[in-house]
Amino acid sequence: MSRLQYIAAFALLIATGAGQAALAPGDHEFSVRHDGLRRTYLVYVPPQTAAGGRLPVILNFHGGGGNAKTQKWYSRMDETAAREGFVAVYPNGTGGFAGRFLTWNAGMCCGSAAARRVDDVGFILAVLDDLARRTRIDSTRVYATGLSNGSMMAYRLAAEASDRIAAVAGVAGAVTLPRFKSARPMPVMHIHSVDDERALYRGGLAPAFPWTNTRVLHPPVAAMLEKWLAHDGCPAKPDITATVKGHPGAADAAHTATRSTHGPCRAGTEVVLWKLTGAGHVWPGGQQDFLPLLLGSGTRVINANNEMWTFFARFRRE
Repeated sequence: MSRLQYIAAFALLIATGAGQAALAPGDHEFSVRHDGLRRTYLVYVPPQTAAGGRLPVILNFHGGGGNAKTQKWYSRMDETAAREGFVAVYPNGTGGFAGRFLTWNAGMCCGSAAARRVDDVGFILAVLDDLARRTRIDSTRVYATGLSNGSMMAYRLAAEASDRIAAVAGVAGAVTLPRFKSARPMPVMHIHSVDDERALYRGGLAPAFPWTNTRVLHPPVAAMLEKWLAHDGCPAKPDITATVKGHPGAADAAHTATRSTHGPCRAGTEVVLWKLTGAGHVWPGGQQDFLPLLLGSGTRVINANNEMWTFFARFRRE
C-alpha cells in the first residue's frame, strides 16, 4: 500500500468510526460540561454489541420532580433495549437537591429549569456528541421519548433539533413551546390517558404538586396533534388501527387503549395517538403501583416501550 493509500484508508477509518472502541454491555454513567454546568446522564448498552455494528439510541427523559435513575427503573426500557438491540440513554435535568426533584426546560414548563431558561436542548446535543465519542451509534436512528415534563422535553428536542432526531414518542405530556417549529417532517407517537388527572388530556390547569403551590397549564392533546398534523402534512381523519382491553381479572381489566393513525404524511411520516382510558399519569407497561396517590392507576393495557420501538424502528433520519 502506498503512503497516499494508507492516509486515505486511515481517513476513512476516522470518518466511519471503524476501529472505535465500543462501550461494554451494561450500565454506565457519564458527565459533560455545558453552559457552565456539570450535567450527567445514564446509559444502558445492550449485549448485542459483539458484531461491532452501530446501534440506534433512545433518549428517555424523566418527568418533572424525577431523575434519570428513577426513570430508568420506572419505565423498564432496559428490558426492551436488551431484546431489540438499542442504546437507552437517561439524562438528568436540573434544579432540585441531592440529585432529586429535577426538571426540564420544555418551553413553558417546568420548574426552575424553565424559569432559569436552562439550555436543555444544547445539553442533549452535547450528550449525543459525547456518546458518539465513546461508542458506535447510528446517528440516523436517534429517537426521543419521556414522561410528563420529559415528554414535553422530547417534543421540544424534536421541534428544535430535528436534524438530530429521527422520531419522537411522548407519554402523558404535550408540547408546551410558545412557537412551534421543526426543520423537517417528524414521525410522532403520543400515548396519553383521558383519565390522567395530572397532565390533563383535554387541557387545563392541573392540581398543585404536593407540598407546593405550583400548578401547570396543560394544552389539550388534540391541539398538540393538530400542530404536528399540519407540519407533517397528514390527513386530518385517522384510521383506527388497534383497540385493546385490559387483561381479564387483572387490576387493569377495565382499561382500554385505542390507536389512531394519521398517514401517510409528508416524507413517509405518520402521527399516531394511543388514547387510553382508566390509567393515570403513568408509563404503560412500566413498574406498577408506583406512587398511586400522586400518579393514579398503573396499567399494562399496552407496553409503551414495545409500541414506541415498533414505531421508531420504521424511521431513520436521512
